[in-house]
Amino acid sequence: MSGQFEATTEINRPIEEVFAYLAAGTNDPEFSPRVQAITKTPEGPTAVGTIFTSTVKDAGMKTARKFRITEFEAPRRIRWTEVSKNTVTADEGGYDLESTGDRTTLVRIYNVLEGHGIGKLLVSLALSAARKDADAFSRRIKAAVEAS
Repeated sequence: MSGQFEATTEINRPIEEVFAYLAAGTNDPEFSPRVQAITKTPEGPTAVGTIFTSTVKDAGMKTARKFRITEFEAPRRIRWTEVSKNTVTADEGGYDLESTGDRTTLVRIYNVLEGHGIGKLLVSLALSAARKDADAFSRRIKAAVEAS
């Protein structure tokens, strides 16, 4: 079983600034309390093939996550896939950005969650939690980008 959650927010920054912040990839702990640490390989600008490795805490348990950038179209689109083996993974996710004015950008984030093994039983709970937090998550992204 799989399912998707998504959220949108309008950020008071030009699209190029918002894209740069999100493309850096290592800013996630600023808006995602579940991300404990994150690194990028290789160093340098994010591109297709860049890997982000993170430690996240979900439901009191720490897990290691690895995401590979699969599409990168500045300043409008970033896509990723989780390459780590966990019970619930984000098999597909991304950001879509749209300029809505000189200094405003609409951002949509989404993830498609997939359960593996016992995760097939847990994915509905993970989706429920993600959907419940989606609006707050988008507000945290907005606050973090605007504060940067």
